[in-house]
Formats: sequence, structure tokens, C-alpha cells
Amino acid sequence: MALSPVEIRHIRLGRGLLGYRRGPADQMLEEIASSFEEVWRDRADLADKVEQLESDLERFRELEALLRTTLVSAERTAAELKTQAMREAELIVDEARAEARSVVRQAAADNERLEADSARIRALLRAALATIDPADEDDEDETAQPEAA
Repeated sequence: MALSPVEIRHIRLGRGLLGYRRGPADQMLEEIASSFEEVWRDRADLADKVEQLESDLERFRELEALLRTTLVSAERTAAELKTQAMREAELIVDEARAEARSVVRQAAADNERLEADSARIRALLRAALATIDPADEDDEDETAQPEAA
């Protein structure tokens, strides 16, 4: 049983012929020593616990700082990746637009070439028909005359 300092101060030892009675005085000293040892152990345990908690606190502070640094780094990396992705997307869109313009120009050029070829072929066909038509009339005239004779 632990004695408080107030209890120790109020202890009254019985007096004997040559001073205090030895039995009760020794018993009281034993109780005081036991109480002191118990308090001393409790204080040492608490000091150890405080030391452990301070160590844990320091470790957690270091971990918090590491997490903050990691978070800032991750945010910075995410922003950089987003910016890079936007640049790449713009580049892809620009390349697609350039490719589309090239395809449209090529299609227009092919269309002009085909129209020119078509016009040339029509002109050749008209010319061929024009040469065939007068020859057909002459053949018909010659075939029609012998029948009449």
C-alpha cells in the first residue's frame, strides 16, 4: 500500500523509555520504504512510457513530413502529366487536322483530274461519233441507190 506524503507527515510513533518504540518504528520505516519503492517504480515506468511516446511522436512527425512531401510531389507530377497530356492531345489534333487538309487537297486534285479525263473522253467520243455519223450517211446513200436501180 502506497503512503502519501501527507500520511507520512501525520504518523505519530509511540515513545518508549529511550526514544521511539523499536517495533512500530521499524514497521513504519518498512512501509515508507515499500511505498517509496512502489512510487519509484511507477515513476520509472511512467518515464519509460513518456520516452516511448516521445519516440513514437517523433516517428509520426517524420512520417507526416514524408507523407506531405510525397503528396506535394504526387500533386506536382500529376500537374506535369496533365500538362504533357494536353500538349500531346493538341499535337495529335493538329496532326489530324493537317492530315485531313492533305486528304481533302488530294481528293480535290483527284476530282479535277477525273473531271478533266472525263471531259477529254467525252470530246474524243464526240469526235469519234462525228466521224462515224457522216460515214454512216454515205453508206446509207450508196446502199439506197443500188436498190433503186
